[in-house]
Amino acid sequence: MRPEKKRLGGAMAFIVLMGVVSLFSDMTHESARSILGEYLNLAGASAAAIGFISGFGELCGYSLRLLSGFIADRTGKYWTLVIAGYALQVLAIPALALIPENGWAIACGLVVLERIGKAVKKPAKNTLVSFAASEVGTGKGFAFLEFLDQLGAFIGPAALFVIAAVRGTSNLFSTYRLCFAALGVPALITIGLVLYSKHRYPNPERFEATADAPEVFRLKKSFVYYMIAIGLFAFGFVDFTLITLHAAKTRAFPEATLGLLYAAAMGVDAFAALFFGWLFDKIGLKALMLSTLCSAFFAGLVFLTDSPVLMGAGIVLWGVGMGAQESIMKAAVSSIVPRSMRSTGFGIFETGFGVMWFLGSWLMGALYELGPGWMALISTSVQLASIAFYALCIRQRGREGSAGVDGVESRNLSP
Repeated sequence: MRPEKKRLGGAMAFIVLMGVVSLFSDMTHESARSILGEYLNLAGASAAAIGFISGFGELCGYSLRLLSGFIADRTGKYWTLVIAGYALQVLAIPALALIPENGWAIACGLVVLERIGKAVKKPAKNTLVSFAASEVGTGKGFAFLEFLDQLGAFIGPAALFVIAAVRGTSNLFSTYRLCFAALGVPALITIGLVLYSKHRYPNPERFEATADAPEVFRLKKSFVYYMIAIGLFAFGFVDFTLITLHAAKTRAFPEATLGLLYAAAMGVDAFAALFFGWLFDKIGLKALMLSTLCSAFFAGLVFLTDSPVLMGAGIVLWGVGMGAQESIMKAAVSSIVPRSMRSTGFGIFETGFGVMWFLGSWLMGALYELGPGWMALISTSVQLASIAFYALCIRQRGREGSAGVDGVESRNLSP
């Protein structure tokens, strides 16, 4: 077998293996998110508190990536950070089964710990995957990873629904406790698989055929526009915990089926990731404009009605937006950041995203208590504004004469 073909096959096998790791990881933590809003509410948390902790958790989950990404690049200990992060992230979920009644503060602490675990492993994991994705196509590689990732996010909530239906009681809080305890199984499988992945592929950086010389960044105006666009999207994109809370309050769906709503959203997410990842390799940032236009109106459909049909349509649009953004965002960062600083680049980029997600989630929670209509208006308006900045980014890139998704100009430091 020719070396190029062997490397391509190995790269795809590595992406599949890391996708299976993500599948079981998402079965754990995304299943938890499907019932977390109502669980926190039953434990005594208000809508504002839920919105705050959701946003604060995302803030930790993104802002700490700046540090973990820097550490990954400086030490080269990618696998160490990936293993430690996965362990903290997935084990915090079954621990939610142990909180007492009215123990919402403890539960919120575990939610934050889970997000910190994600922050520890995410830049290093994305960097390892980027090495392999460079061989199979950046958009395709990250999209396939996202597909398996969200397949787990679909299977997990569906499994929780079955558990609740078969073993649940009339006490919803106790039923949710049982669900969190059951998530200990995919959590342990995740840890086992990531340890096997390190054993099987100890040096994934060898997949990337060419290495770059040390470089530094000089921000271009096009990259600034891109960051603003992503930040606006994050600010306006309502966390699913508020969607499940609203669904429970309006009784548009039976409480026992709330997990299935998230499962449906994750199913849409998975296939949207494949489509928009493919589209990104064809048309670049225009794919982000299209996906944002598709998803921008989900808040009105979900929060301005108690119709199950309209709310279901809104949840589908939410899944489209999440799947497209997750896959394309990673592909774009991998394309613009040089290999030698890729973990740092992922950390810097995602920190800005996380800050805006935190501020938006906090505001959306407060606006929900003021009136769902206000929240829907702000959410839709801000997401539509992001499309304008994507357009500015594309136009500015043309003026700068950049190629690809190139918002950052690099300067070679080698002699």
